[in-house]
Amino acid sequence: MVKIVVLAGGVGGARFVLGLKAALGLPPIGPPASEAASKQADTAEHDITVVVNTGDDIWLHGLRICPDLDTCMYTLGGGIDTERGWGRAGETWVVKAELARYGADPDWFGLGDRDLATHLVRTRMLHEGYPLSVVTATLCTRWRPGVRLLPATDDRCETHVVVTDSEGLRAMHFQEWWIRHGAALPASEFVQVGADEAEPAAGVREAIAEADAVLLAPSNPVVSIGSMLAIPAIRRAVRSTTARVIGLSPIVGGCAMRGMAETCLASIGVRCEAGAVGEHYGARVTGGILDGWLVHTGDGAPVPGMEVREVPLLMTDIAATAAMATAALDLAGLAV
Repeated sequence: MVKIVVLAGGVGGARFVLGLKAALGLPPIGPPASEAASKQADTAEHDITVVVNTGDDIWLHGLRICPDLDTCMYTLGGGIDTERGWGRAGETWVVKAELARYGADPDWFGLGDRDLATHLVRTRMLHEGYPLSVVTATLCTRWRPGVRLLPATDDRCETHVVVTDSEGLRAMHFQEWWIRHGAALPASEFVQVGADEAEPAAGVREAIAEADAVLLAPSNPVVSIGSMLAIPAIRRAVRSTTARVIGLSPIVGGCAMRGMAETCLASIGVRCEAGAVGEHYGARVTGGILDGWLVHTGDGAPVPGMEVREVPLLMTDIAATAAMATAALDLAGLAV
């Protein structure tokens, strides 16, 4: 059995895993539907574990919200709003409207009615003492994503942003900076609160150690991949695995394909270029984490200590994304 671990954020990471499943001959959305096909899947030649960023997680209205985990679960389980790339398909917003009528803070984060059920179940289980990894596995029994979804950590480890505004220098949760302020407040630092004491969630360390390839999805290198690598034991696991570690650039032609990665990179002094992000991750032979780096055609630039290849990196559809995944596995030394 070929074992593959993907470190992923939300929208971009989820879409990449869809392509990876297709590249391996697996149904992109969910597992096989028939009983016979399901039995065949149990003995499949490929095993995919997706370790998902939890730095975006936040408590709001008394509920624990895990945006990246939910985006991966809904996308791979066929319940995502494909136009937005996040949230539930067919969503309604009655609860959000009622909260607004009460003047309940915060009013800048929208909770959809369908999505709310996921947060209610998660919060109840957390209050009952179940770790986030067990809660996630339970939620996935409904969505059946066809991969093993693991939170990066069961511990509380959140990304906060140091900003300067009319109140002076202060810190706020990444979600408030990202959603409420549209990343417009000048940021001087991203802090992963709790990262130094956090441990990888159950199964994360073992999955990386046993992997035949470790892939960094084309997710935000600062607040998605970076938040996971801020957990010391995860960085050590990636650096010590015998598998080749391959990253896919989220920067194409000097622009981030989604989100506000340009702003995040600028805040930490990294140019919004594929080569600069590769250098930010660094090569394992020079103390970093990567053995290989895939960049979009035309973005090639040497990165000390790692093999750089140019391939199309636009996730325009499943076939294009599957080709990206195939190229990453090839660079990792796996033939599919």
